[in-house]
Amino acid sequence: MSLKENVEMVKEELNSEEKFFESAVKAEHFVKKYKTALISAVVVIVLGVGAKAGYDMNVQATIEKANKALSTLQKDATDKKAQSELKKLNPELFDAWSLSVALKNSDNKRLSSLSSSKAIAVADIAQYQRAVNTKDIEALEAYSMKPKAIYRDMALFELAVLLLQEDKIDDAHAKLQAIAKESPLYRYAQPLMHYGVK
Repeated sequence: MSLKENVEMVKEELNSEEKFFESAVKAEHFVKKYKTALISAVVVIVLGVGAKAGYDMNVQATIEKANKALSTLQKDATDKKAQSELKKLNPELFDAWSLSVALKNSDNKRLSSLSSSKAIAVADIAQYQRAVNTKDIEALEAYSMKPKAIYRDMALFELAVLLLQEDKIDDAHAKLQAIAKESPLYRYAQPLMHYGVK
């Protein structure tokens, strides 16, 4: 290797070292300038991760306690402590459990109170079942008019049967015609349409 090539190689090494030191100085200057902001960002990130972990642990513990209370209630529905704990920990799950008990016992008073549950499905089912249990034509009518009623077609079918029993054949036919063609009840509604036809 010639002297000229050696000098060039040394110059390149010195340039690369110079650039490295230059970038290190810039980084040090940046860190000194934004030291407080960087430390604050790290602290915020650490606190955020810690808070999220704590929140997740709390949610999991609440779910486990609610499941334990529900399990206790499934074994003994009269356990007041478990009822109170489940209602406090997860009111919507408590309402779902209450609905199952009310349906099992045909408890119209409990169904009536569950009609205003915050759990939309529970309120819907309770309203429908109470109306069916009491054969309340007005309540079934009101239920069937709700736009997102879960058992809308069932309510219409029930209404038709009750109206047929009262010899209100035209009204019953109108309810049967309102049952959606896609509904599984449609095929049962069609034979009833011929009832009372002269």
